[in-house]
Amino acid sequence: MTFSETGSQPPVADIAVLIVAYRSRATLDQCIAALAAQTVKPRQVFVLENGSPPDERIDGAALPDWVSFVESEDNLGFAGGNNRLAKMADCEWLALLNPDAFARPDWLEQFVAATQRYPGISVFGSTQYAANYPGLLDGVGDVYHITGLAYRAGYMRPVTLLPDDGEVFAVCGAAAFWRRSLFDKLGGFDERFFCYNEDVDLAYRAKLAGYQAMQLRDAAVDHLGYASSGRRSEFATYYGVRNRLWVFLKNTPGWLFWVLSPVHAGVTLLLWLSAARFGQFTVFGRALRDALKGCDEMMVSRRDIQDKRVSGVWQIARAMSWNPARLLTRAPDIRPVAPGRT
Repeated sequence: MTFSETGSQPPVADIAVLIVAYRSRATLDQCIAALAAQTVKPRQVFVLENGSPPDERIDGAALPDWVSFVESEDNLGFAGGNNRLAKMADCEWLALLNPDAFARPDWLEQFVAATQRYPGISVFGSTQYAANYPGLLDGVGDVYHITGLAYRAGYMRPVTLLPDDGEVFAVCGAAAFWRRSLFDKLGGFDERFFCYNEDVDLAYRAKLAGYQAMQLRDAAVDHLGYASSGRRSEFATYYGVRNRLWVFLKNTPGWLFWVLSPVHAGVTLLLWLSAARFGQFTVFGRALRDALKGCDEMMVSRRDIQDKRVSGVWQIARAMSWNPARLLTRAPDIRPVAPGRT
């Protein structure tokens, strides 16, 4: 990674931090202040005002002059917003950061050190601590279970369970690092997803292309989570359900797709029935309906992804979690780094 020396000031690394903000005025100042306190500075920082209501929009003039402010009248979603900022950045690395994620002072320094320890890796995830719950984790990578359910590992689990560096199925987009060349090679996020599971989809496509994702113990942020959408909101349920089916349909390779499809369908039916407990039976059904409407498009994408696939089916199967206890407890699934992998 390229560094710039700045005299007595902290070194500057070839990193562009991308922040997509929607209804984020309450948290953005703290997010930016945490970046200002970094022991290694990013070369670029972008903030996108992503179509918030008029009375909740960010005032770009109030941001520091080292932040590039971009406005969109429309909400592009997490996927479209990050893609737009990525096109504006010209750094070797893209650091995706949610506006409710507050980087610890050595976040970027720890990441830079990791790129030197693991020079062949192109995707890194951050440890996320629960900002409002001292002593608890918010996430340590995303696990993809054979049921087709992806979950944020370690969510609301004690920090004593924090694992060492290792390979994960996917990295959480709230605080993740992507080598720009790989992000571009994969075409960035699938903007049809809008938000939720778009980070799992991108990481799944990277794994199919032969790349591994590394979760870093010491590159850390404090994350509020669901600050703009709410955890059990109809918005989160709709996009989570719809996109979960699309991730499975687009990416699950070969015979694994046919073996796991009945499992995924059965679990989805059970979750739909249980959604009635939260008054979300209807929105769950609407999400499934719209997911099925998009199946033809997803099948076109699937053919392209599978034609270019490098990883074998057994390799993908082994990367998934097959343990039901892990799913129920949100246990981390971090594995030793395979030598010679990228």
